[in-house]
Amino acid sequence: MDLRLPRLRRPRPRRALAAAAAVVVLAGAGTWTAVASDDAPEVRRADRVMATGDGVRIDTSFFTAGPEGRRPAVLLGHGFGGSKEDVRAQAEDLARDGYAVLTWSARGFGRSTGKIGLNDPEGEVADVSRLVDWLAARPEVRLDKDGDPRVGMAGNSYGGAIALLGAGYDDRIDAVAPAITYFDLAEALFPDGVFKKLWAGAFVTSGGGCARFEPELCAMYERVAESGVPDARARALLEARSPAAVADRIDVPTLLMQGQTDSLFPLGQADAAARAIRANGAPVGVDWLAGGHDGGDPETDRLHERVRAWFDRYLKGDESADTGPAFRVTRTGGVDSTDGQAQLRGASADAYPGLRSGTRTVELTGREQRFANPAGANPPAVSALPGIGGSGGLSQLSSLGIGVSLDFPGQHARFESAPVTRDLRVTGSPAVTVRVRSTSDDAVLFAKVYDVGPDGRQQVLPSQLVTPVRVEGARAGKDVELTLPAVDHEVREGHRLRLVLASTDLAYASPAAPATYTVSLKSGLTVPTAPGVTTAAAALPAWVVWLPVAGAVTALALLLTGRRRTAAPAPDPDLADVPLQITGLSKRYARSADRYAVRDLSFRVDKGQVLGLLGPNGAGKTTTLRMLMGLIKPDDGEIRVFGHAVRPGAPVLSRVGAFVEGAGFLPHLSGRENLELYWAATGRPPEDAHLDEALEIAGLGDALARAVRTYSQGMRQRLAIAQAMLGLPDLLILDEPTNGLDPPQIREMREVMIRYAAAGRTVIVSSHLLAEVEQSCTHLVVMDRGRLVQAGPVHDIIGSGDTLLVGTVTPVEEPLAEKVAALPGVESAVRTDEGLLVRLGADGTAPRLIAELVRLEVPVTSVGPHRRLEDAFLTLIGGSA
Repeated sequence: MDLRLPRLRRPRPRRALAAAAAVVVLAGAGTWTAVASDDAPEVRRADRVMATGDGVRIDTSFFTAGPEGRRPAVLLGHGFGGSKEDVRAQAEDLARDGYAVLTWSARGFGRSTGKIGLNDPEGEVADVSRLVDWLAARPEVRLDKDGDPRVGMAGNSYGGAIALLGAGYDDRIDAVAPAITYFDLAEALFPDGVFKKLWAGAFVTSGGGCARFEPELCAMYERVAESGVPDARARALLEARSPAAVADRIDVPTLLMQGQTDSLFPLGQADAAARAIRANGAPVGVDWLAGGHDGGDPETDRLHERVRAWFDRYLKGDESADTGPAFRVTRTGGVDSTDGQAQLRGASADAYPGLRSGTRTVELTGREQRFANPAGANPPAVSALPGIGGSGGLSQLSSLGIGVSLDFPGQHARFESAPVTRDLRVTGSPAVTVRVRSTSDDAVLFAKVYDVGPDGRQQVLPSQLVTPVRVEGARAGKDVELTLPAVDHEVREGHRLRLVLASTDLAYASPAAPATYTVSLKSGLTVPTAPGVTTAAAALPAWVVWLPVAGAVTALALLLTGRRRTAAPAPDPDLADVPLQITGLSKRYARSADRYAVRDLSFRVDKGQVLGLLGPNGAGKTTTLRMLMGLIKPDDGEIRVFGHAVRPGAPVLSRVGAFVEGAGFLPHLSGRENLELYWAATGRPPEDAHLDEALEIAGLGDALARAVRTYSQGMRQRLAIAQAMLGLPDLLILDEPTNGLDPPQIREMREVMIRYAAAGRTVIVSSHLLAEVEQSCTHLVVMDRGRLVQAGPVHDIIGSGDTLLVGTVTPVEEPLAEKVAALPGVESAVRTDEGLLVRLGADGTAPRLIAELVRLEVPVTSVGPHRRLEDAFLTLIGGSA
């Protein structure tokens, strides 16, 4: 029996873009089957490439499981920069739960062709209707009527937006469950007229570059990125691609799952969607999860289960399905008694409270303040590090009481409350009114509220979020009501709230012209408390909050005092341009007075060299590299890098980049995100990373936007090299960079090293692949038993052997080769494709050989040394290998 729920929308004609949507199967079904367990049904997968009728081909996968028969369908979209493979696991789970699931790679991603349109109604949205047409013709899919399948849509970020847009443009969509997505893309990237430059740039980069987008989008981005100010045409272009443009048409059951740690699509985006869709009469659930585009816990399993329940209720018609509370927020509260780990607990309410529920006013104090917008808006204040995502991302430090924000003196105003007398839970968007004057016509401010500890030094910016605001007509003075970012954050008793208005922010474009802003308070800080949202979770004990801080302070104190105790030798000006000079270096084995890992080692490396460090196991190579990187201290001798003595923590080590075999990356993050996270952890300014230059040398291309878990071993190695090259260090150290690579990947790695050194920098590579070292290195250092055996240019070391290659015009016949072998001073002569390989005896010389070859009328074109590096290496180290 069909338990179809009543339609919640008013009837309306299908839009023209969905009419006559021709879908042509270009590639036959390739079925893939997997069995998850003895009890789970098989999942059948059919891959097809479909033509849209406008020259674009869309790559799709169709999943079903269980017995034959009709069932509701689900369209699963993927995130920006990804492909259909990213949602495969969820598709298989839904198929086992009794759905027919269709996934696809959006235009310009995966194996689909076409330009990226940022969910263009005439492009990506039209493709959704074509996919619905295809589902309507499938015998596995339940129909409400001819051509109208029972179908829901879900997806994260880019895929979440297409779900909302699909519901707005195609009345056959019956329920949607978007996550961490936007409702108004123009407001997300141009909040209050301020350009969110880092995130916008990330969009373009992860999409593969401007040329991969529709021309009007590329032109818009370049125009706004150059001016730093979004114009009306830019807003209109993004608004037309936003669910907000069809807000009055989205009238289906909608589950909105939005991230709390998300500076790209903050909670206000879900709030706007919830209010619009509820106004259309549709049921709406709102879920604030612990993760987001800036990090945190994505709560994947919990959200997938909630999506399944939502579709069970509104697609299968199962009225017993528990779709969860109308509003839920994940909070950090309580500690697992078995492992001491902080737990995530859910708080909920029977109705969505919005962002201004249960407000109370917290008075702020502070005089009128003047501060500068510096020329070029530099240096910028730091709030979040956009795009640094993943579980445990930097934004999650705020949940442990650790701040990563930075406001420069003279570039911000601040107003502060008295200590709160009891714990205060902020759930929603605080607000305050200020008066702003500027020496320029317009002012751009960045508003944020800090939680300040009792000592006044510990300050946390909840979720690392700020609100940008453009104040037009500020020269004459203007009262401005500021709506601060929506957060769910507990302010502990004794803590203060601090309102900061900054003139710059790293993530946004500020006016380049210098100006002076004057700001004064006009009201207290209105704080929403959402009293209807309740949770029984216990608070975190104080040690969970303070232990990381105390540990960090202790480590810093030890580091600083350790540096003071040991005076560094003065730099040597004569070696200021020498990347590396090692003199008399020795390191004894632990608890041994006379056994050495490295003994009396001396050599020099100059600019532009690619130096191969060779030696058998136990030769002391790794110990040498560890001393060079400042990880261990030598017992005797010294290492100087650009004239500065190397010791643990030496500042000159900032000019050294190193890759040690086995570099680890977070598999769920993209290559670029991993590199940005690593660089942020160094504490150095983002502009010093020279990320684009390092990536160009590494040659990863479009793979940077993909999750590292999809990388081949060769790509992971190149990403590790790119990480070592961040900051473009003058000296790059690579330990076994080609381990585990196949021949083409080894060749690519060789080219990376050569390209890096070509710019005048220096590379030291330790490797066991002698043939590869021979082709990629310009110089060699050969070690054995901790001592230097030989150092010099590769051709000198290889060419010091006793075998010569005689090149000839035509192949040498065997009788002539025998005559050469019988010459005085010649031990053997072997024919090769190039001529003759002649091994000289103890009394043989090259000039005498050449004279004899001419006498024998051998058609000689060249004579030169011929010895492989392997031969030279084995000769130098004897039987050590």
